Amino acid sequence: LLFLWSITVSIFGIGGVLGSSGSRYLTVKFGKKKCLLCNNVLMIMAASIMGCSKMAQSFEMILIGRFMCGVSAGFCVPLHQQYVGEISPRKLRGVANSTSSFFWSLGKAIGQISGQRELLGSRSLWPMLMASCGFPALVQLVALPFFPESPPYLLMQKGDQEGCKKAIRQLWGEGQHQAEIDDIMKEKATMKNTKILSVLELVKEPAFRWQLYMIVTLTATIQLCGINAV
Repeated sequence: LLFLWSITVSIFGIGGVLGSSGSRYLTVKFGKKKCLLCNNVLMIMAASIMGCSKMAQSFEMILIGRFMCGVSAGFCVPLHQQYVGEISPRKLRGVANSTSSFFWSLGKAIGQISGQRELLGSRSLWPMLMASCGFPALVQLVALPFFPESPPYLLMQKGDQEGCKKAIRQLWGEGQHQAEIDDIMKEKATMKNTKILSVLELVKEPAFRWQLYMIVTLTATIQLCGINAV
């Protein structure tokens, strides 16, 4: 039992690694908005599987649901920040990106509170707790179709300048947005002359060695500072 529950807990992280690894390829091929919509469907499926596990008397469903949930979360973390940053006007971009960290922390806190035995952590209600991750995904699945595709994606990947201008007007209102379009064009020109490194190439690159050491050290020590207990 200890082995099975250890796998059930840790498989979320394994799914997260797989999800985040495929995010760049899928977003370039299909666009950020479509990927977010499909990702919401995956999260709702994972929530449904975990929510029905008690009824089906199957711990395997919890295992599968946790893995799918991890893939969805790993895929969404970089994708969400990219999309929010790209649809935000320049003066609000920093604030918009910082909301991600706030809502991650808020979600963890709500999960910890809701998991108490007096609330959804009881013997009868825990399936609802495991299925609750599908609610935010459902809200985004309903709301996201009313948002346009990312303007930088339309211009840089699709070469659709008119679509980019239309998306910018829908997001930021009427006005002069040529400066933002020029910035995207400059970024596109820069990207043509920049080699995109794979994860393995990044690890092997001597110029980034100390930055990687710092990131690994920070990430490891965060796990030791009691943040989960807090």
